[in-house]
Amino acid sequence: MGDLIRTPWIKSSHSGPNGGDCLEWAPTHARTGAVPIRDSKNPEGPALLLPAPAWTAFLRLVATPGD
Repeated sequence: MGDLIRTPWIKSSHSGPNGGDCLEWAPTHARTGAVPIRDSKNPEGPALLLPAPAWTAFLRLVATPGD
């Protein structure tokens, strides 16, 4: 992950206090045009770098009620 080690990560607002299925993303790194996401249960594991338009499409999809 190189430069992502010192990057602040933000946990999903849908994450519960007991862990569970949690997604984290690194908004400060997103300025590069690639949005890093990772599994919060495995912070030392791999991160997926999504192009900013793909991240935006993902957020729209998961925020759409009833779909």
